[in-house]
Amino acid sequence: MTAQSESNIRNPDNRPSKNRPVIRKLLGLVLLMFGFGYALVPLYDVFCDVTGLNGKTGERIDLPVAGTIDEKRLVRVVFLASLNEAMPWEFKPQQSFIEVHPGKPTTVNYIAKNISDKDITGQAVPSVAPGLAAAYFQKTECFCFTQQALEPGEEKIMPVTFIVDTQLPANMNELYLSYTFFTSQLNNKDSSQSIALSLHNQDQKL
Repeated sequence: MTAQSESNIRNPDNRPSKNRPVIRKLLGLVLLMFGFGYALVPLYDVFCDVTGLNGKTGERIDLPVAGTIDEKRLVRVVFLASLNEAMPWEFKPQQSFIEVHPGKPTTVNYIAKNISDKDITGQAVPSVAPGLAAAYFQKTECFCFTQQALEPGEEKIMPVTFIVDTQLPANMNELYLSYTFFTSQLNNKDSSQSIALSLHNQDQKL
């Protein structure tokens, strides 16, 4: 009996030697995909900070002790909400718009609800349109400053306090404040570990 025949008897279809490299490649691809997912929000932040595109608003500011309020002018701020396609939440503004005096602090609420059967942590990314108006839109408090965790079925009111700068150009009388919620890296990490363990167990069975 030849060596090849003996090998075929021990391993008729060479299944482990053929499938293990494929499993390892799939495992590496899955981990790479989740790693890229981790970087999406940080990369978005860096891109917007450098280019000033997409109306990304700045960081938290302190409330002025006695700021100037332009009582003669009203600016309409329209509120929008959206979710990343992988985000199992409901998310909406409590009101569709408000008219504010530049320089006056204003607080509005968004409402988020976790409609999944798992604990989900999210990160909100804000933007202002038109993009040039972002420099004149200042947030003093915002749910977007920290990650937000919701248990299954939990609903939470998420406030944001902002000031429209009195130096906003006169031709800008309507602004759009938009938030998009993404699943956080914590959720992605748990999912990637679960998939990696599943693929590893499958590899061991072959």
